[in-house]
Amino acid sequence: MADGDYSAERRDGAVSLARRFAASPQFDVLFDEGMILIEETAAFLDGEGRLAAKELAPQASALYGAESMRLTTRLMQLASWLLLQRSVTDGEMSRDDAIQEKKSIRLNRLPTEPHGAAWAELPETFHRFIERGNALQRRVERLDSELYGTPIPRRSDEPNPVNAQLSLLETAFDPRFSR
Repeated sequence: MADGDYSAERRDGAVSLARRFAASPQFDVLFDEGMILIEETAAFLDGEGRLAAKELAPQASALYGAESMRLTTRLMQLASWLLLQRSVTDGEMSRDDAIQEKKSIRLNRLPTEPHGAAWAELPETFHRFIERGNALQRRVERLDSELYGTPIPRRSDEPNPVNAQLSLLETAFDPRFSR
């Protein structure tokens, strides 16, 4: 298999479902969902969101501004990744070239976590755009991990699976818990 080839078989002979997905019509659905989300978010932020922001209390307005920039940055990084991946699957770019280009794309931007009293004051539509952006980010991170071996960043609210396993082992071998 050539480096730029996206056939379903990996070098080790195993079938890569991620590569198969990347070369399938399902990727087009993901791509379209991402681009639609970007367009809808931009329209909201330039229209209804801008008007709603003017009505917010100062603390909520500051939070809205910061989260708007965060969301926009995240979506632009996701769009870059989706466009890059489409170039690879369309044969316009090799996988090796994509790996080099991918270095400038920062998928590991932490998603927005609802917090603080001001969060509840933000428009519900804005909340939904953030949730959709977070969901798209998780999907792209998983696909990127499978295609390129990129580690998926662990969220601060996720338990560490290694610590959970160590705790189970300690309990299993602790003499205080033996029968």
